[in-house]
Amino acid sequence: MLTESDRAFFRPKWRRVVVTLLCVAWSVLEWVSNEPIWATVAVGITLYCLWNFFYKFEKEDDQTPSG
Repeated sequence: MLTESDRAFFRPKWRRVVVTLLCVAWSVLEWVSNEPIWATVAVGITLYCLWNFFYKFEKEDDQTPSG
């Protein structure tokens, strides 16, 4: 779960995209380097980014009161 300060930092979509792409690149690097444990960790972090930054992020913003 993201805290309010995390949501404020990641509000610009470009930051969420960059962090997620870095995690994807890390995953690919680990698979190419034949490091399956670290690759699995990186894939897990990538999935966490996708879930929190793109699937759940906008829904949380919609529920915050504006007033």
